[in-house]
Formats: sequence, structure tokens, C-alpha cells
Amino acid sequence: MENGLVVQIEDVSFRYENENVLEHVSLTVPKGAFLGLVGPNGSGKSTLLKCVLGLLKPNSGRIFLFGEPIESFREWHRIGFVSQKANSFNRSFPATVEEVAASGLAAKRGLFRPLTHEDRRAVEAALAAVGLSGLAKRNIAELSGGQQQRVFIARALASKPDLLILDEPTVGVDARHVHEFYELLGDLNRRGLTLILVTHDIGTITDRVTDIACLNKRLYFHGKAEEFEHLGNEAISQFYGHPLHVLSHEHERAE
Repeated sequence: MENGLVVQIEDVSFRYENENVLEHVSLTVPKGAFLGLVGPNGSGKSTLLKCVLGLLKPNSGRIFLFGEPIESFREWHRIGFVSQKANSFNRSFPATVEEVAASGLAAKRGLFRPLTHEDRRAVEAALAAVGLSGLAKRNIAELSGGQQQRVFIARALASKPDLLILDEPTVGVDARHVHEFYELLGDLNRRGLTLILVTHDIGTITDRVTDIACLNKRLYFHGKAEEFEHLGNEAISQFYGHPLHVLSHEHERAE
């Protein structure tokens, strides 16, 4: 039974052979939240996502999705995922924006089943949500990196998920388009979509997310973005294990 929490992680630990990757991690993601998951390389962020997506099984602890134990959860269409490898696809692949977005329905509809009228409307709505309605028939290889990443978000949105998870989504995206990309995520969140974003760009996301979790094998911080900003660079550097200066990008938004 759903309890208002989209994701609930309780005392989760994970290890690869003799290496501890996650140590007793507990956090919750309530409905409507925009969680920024930050931490240094090798801190376990992607591993934690894989546990939430059911791709890895924790050595200990429990995970609940929409109030249901992950072991019995079956409504995977409720979760959209954009990986950091999304932009590394074969750019010469002859597929239109519409076709790539529609491929997000494969898990829900089946790989070779034709799209229904309802499916096509869902794809149209997903492309509209990311501002690409006018490019539906364009070959994806003709788009900019920022536009291509929007296509992959549309692909994740096509199944009308309640949770969107993004793992380093701006990798390979031109710096000029990163700002508008984060603006898109903020807009999706304001429309009611729950998001989990893994990123290294702390200064940018603190102005946009509602909550932040700082992970370095253990969970060092989990709270509101405003609380995280008030910690100061020294405390945040301790989480990361090396000196770190967090620069707010608020001035960029004002330009």
C-alpha cells in the first residue's frame, strides 16, 4: 500500500567481492520531491540507483517502491530512467525523434506490438513536455546534444511514469544547453513528477532541487537543499574527502 513515499531505502548495504560500496544507507523520497544525489566518483551513487531499479540486490537492508517491497514490485512502467550513456548511442542510427521516444513504451506494450492510438498520444504528450513537438519527424542524428538528451527524457516519459531517475544526464551535453536542461527538469517537477538526479554539478542543482542526499559509501547528508547550502564548503569537503568549493549558479539564471 502506498504511503506517500515513492522510494524508501532502509539500512541498505552492498559490496562487490571484498569492497564495500554502500554502507547502511537509509533515505526516503516523498511524492513530488526533486532529489539531487551527489558525491565523489566511486561513492556508490550509480550502485544505489541500480538497487532502486532492481538491477542489483543489496547484501542487506530493504527497498520499497511506492510502499511495496521491491521484491514484489511489478509496475516498472511507473519508473522512467535516463542513463549517463544515453548520449553515447550510434548517431548514424536511422531513427526519428518520434520513433526513439516511442521505444520507451516497449517495456509496457511489448517490443513488437504496434502502437495504439493511445500510445501515439502518449508519445506526442511526452515530446510536447520536453518542447520537441515540432521535431517529431526529424532524424535524431540531426539534433544537438541538448535536444537529443531531451528525446531520451521524452522516451522515459512516454510510459507516463510517476518517478523519473536520471544518472549524470548532462554528460556529453554542450555547456550552453545544461542550464535549459535543468530548467526542463524543474518544470517537470513543478508539474508533479518526482525526480531523482545523480550529478556532480552541486552548484547548479542546489538552486533547482528540493532535497539533496550526499553519498560517499555512507549517507553523510539528507535534507532540504537550503540546509545543504548552509553547511558551508568545509563541511561539504569533509563529505567528499577532499577540498571542494560549491559555487551557486544563481547569477547565471539572472543573466
